Amino acid sequence: MRNQIKTLAAFTGITALAVGLTACGTASDPAASGSGDDASKPLVVAASPTPHADILTYVKDNLAEKAGLKLEVKEFTDYVLPNTATQDGQVDANYFQHKPYLDDFNKKNKTTIVPVVDVHLEPLGLYSQKLKSLKDVKPGQTVAVPNDTTNEGRALKLLADNGLIALKPGVGADAKLSDITDKKGLEFKELEAATVPRALSDVDAAVINGNYAIEAKLTPAKDALALEKSEGNPYANFLAVKDGNEDDPRVRKLAELLNSPEVKKYIEDTYKGSVVPAFGAAK
Repeated sequence: MRNQIKTLAAFTGITALAVGLTACGTASDPAASGSGDDASKPLVVAASPTPHADILTYVKDNLAEKAGLKLEVKEFTDYVLPNTATQDGQVDANYFQHKPYLDDFNKKNKTTIVPVVDVHLEPLGLYSQKLKSLKDVKPGQTVAVPNDTTNEGRALKLLADNGLIALKPGVGADAKLSDITDKKGLEFKELEAATVPRALSDVDAAVINGNYAIEAKLTPAKDALALEKSEGNPYANFLAVKDGNEDDPRVRKLAELLNSPEVKKYIEDTYKGSVVPAFGAAK
């Protein structure tokens, strides 16, 4: 992950709460971007750059004004600070994560973030600069996987679904490396999710999150050796807020816009299958 916050002084409050964790965002005034439902204030949303911030920027530039919504987008490139900033009121909402990740985060950090509305799915994929197809994956090769709890399990499930490893019965997307019953000669390298694309040249293959794949100029629908199926996939990314702020009229307005026909068309036209609309009430 990129290890700075854009205009650091704007997020001094976050630094004390997340020692050793850094991210990338733009400057903001905590007093202006704290929680509250004053419809005259901008709704400040923390988001990963691609596709989340891109989608929000489309809404801001094309839909928000007509809907009477003032929208401000803050970009982060890690998976921690968007939630801590939302919890502490330094932003009003965030858009970067799926439910399994949020459940795990809330449990570990005693936060109370809740989903509002599903927006899209980023299929996880297996990529390689050295291999042309799944048939080229052989014993002795090294595969990089994300090291956070939910995405590592998701990555191992993808490998198991494609016959590259075998897992203990029933572990599913909660799998850990210790749940592999047959590595089939493969070696694994655990890395922070955002750094996996940069390691692609150093390993034989890597499982990369969809947003990081796109940022690395990969086209999941075309470049992946294997790609998650979208049907029945529990990893839809959603708009989220601190518990109790779901009925903020600005949040409700943004949720409606994110599930609009215009956003559906934008996602389909822009990402061409690499990001898939997954509208509906978040569960």
